[in-house]
Amino acid sequence: MKTVRVRFAPSPTGSPHIGNIRTALFTWLFARKHGGVFILRIEDTDRARYVEGSVQEIMDSLRWLGLDWDEGPYFQSQRLPLYREVAEKLVKTGHAYRCYCTPERLEELRRQQEAAKQPTGYDRKCRYLSDEERAKIEAEGTPYVIRFAMPLEGETVFHDEIRGEIRFENALIDDFVMLKSDGFPTYHLASVTDDHHMGITHVIRGEEWISSTPRHVQMYLALGWEMPKFAHLPMILGTDRKKLSKRHGSVQFVEYIQQGYLPEAMFNFLALLGWSADEDRELYSREELIERFDLSGVQENPAIFDGQKLLWMNGVYIRRKPIEELTQLCLPYLQEAGLMPQNPSPEQIEYAQRVIALEAERMKLLSEVVPLTEYFFRDRLEYEEKGVRKWFTQPYVPQMLEMLIERYTALEPFDLEHIEATTRAVAEELGVGAAQVIHPTRVAVSGRTVGPGLFEMIEVMGKERVLQRLRAALEMIRQGAKG
Repeated sequence: MKTVRVRFAPSPTGSPHIGNIRTALFTWLFARKHGGVFILRIEDTDRARYVEGSVQEIMDSLRWLGLDWDEGPYFQSQRLPLYREVAEKLVKTGHAYRCYCTPERLEELRRQQEAAKQPTGYDRKCRYLSDEERAKIEAEGTPYVIRFAMPLEGETVFHDEIRGEIRFENALIDDFVMLKSDGFPTYHLASVTDDHHMGITHVIRGEEWISSTPRHVQMYLALGWEMPKFAHLPMILGTDRKKLSKRHGSVQFVEYIQQGYLPEAMFNFLALLGWSADEDRELYSREELIERFDLSGVQENPAIFDGQKLLWMNGVYIRRKPIEELTQLCLPYLQEAGLMPQNPSPEQIEYAQRVIALEAERMKLLSEVVPLTEYFFRDRLEYEEKGVRKWFTQPYVPQMLEMLIERYTALEPFDLEHIEATTRAVAEELGVGAAQVIHPTRVAVSGRTVGPGLFEMIEVMGKERVLQRLRAALEMIRQGAKG
């Protein structure tokens, strides 16, 4: 059987978005499932829309997700002579022709068609020029494009691996430009030429390219080239069934990386965005997805991008991480926020590990490590106003803080068991419930009304930090009483 050869062929016109990367992932999975070759090809022939740095962003995104390519990256801008050769070959065989119409004439034609409520498209004027007319225009050195001569009747029929048979009336497809006057190919010419020369067996791409496929089929037929199989992936919509946009969250893939999604979670989530293994589960390893992936499992209907599901899935993968690895992943966020130094000591790393272990249960994004844990690292606390209002105004709290300072100072060992016993003993002596001590103590040591277990939190913070915070809270209450 022929070796499967597939390609991911993005245009470097900006930061890659979720749809691009989903296409790359499905293509990569298909290659790995069939022991095939995954090729990276950069379709950079539209120079006007080229964005500096986007090739690097595309490659960085693929690497981050673990989508390694076997060949490439190939750049279409470095293969221009090949495209001209193919276009001129089609002119010679009568399947294409030179078009000398100016942009002004084409614009006027479009305006007339719109005014007459006709479909817009080229009227094939240059297709019917006589040899004499053509020679005269050529002698004047008039710039030209090369257009493909579509059949004027009949249908173009092709089989889509996901959607089955698709038919297009040839009369409704205009003679599209293959080679522009600047010598650069359009997508149609470059894509078909490269797919042939690279031995591509399956073209896997988004459904927005379905309407281009009859053009490509006709080019294959005209050139006498073996046709690849086509598979058009479903579009991606938001939960409101509208086209994915900023209001559904990020569209640019790099933003998900920056926010602290894990590659394993994103890989799992994107694999299920339009494909399913027909099993009642949602969590799959990379190996399981490679083993199960098949184009027969890809749906025709639009895939729904559910940001909440992605967050949930990311949280699951975060909690699966060994704490040492999770801490290393969180470190850049803590450093950027000024909570950890650039070169932390082993003691500082160990402290961060213990802090993150307490909060990992609540983390859905790596970036959440900062808001969830900053009070463990800051010298000065910011107190939640509602906590101060509710608890620091209680008449017993100053005495409670004094007792805790005294007991914690003498407490050895300063561990979970002894911290809890001591704190509960203070509540008993004061004649209040344990909660009446736990809540104001939480506000005093963290500035917050919610968080991980108080006794675990105090143990991790350590005696010195806890005592300093209890004293600061007591001082604040006393100053408030004086005011």
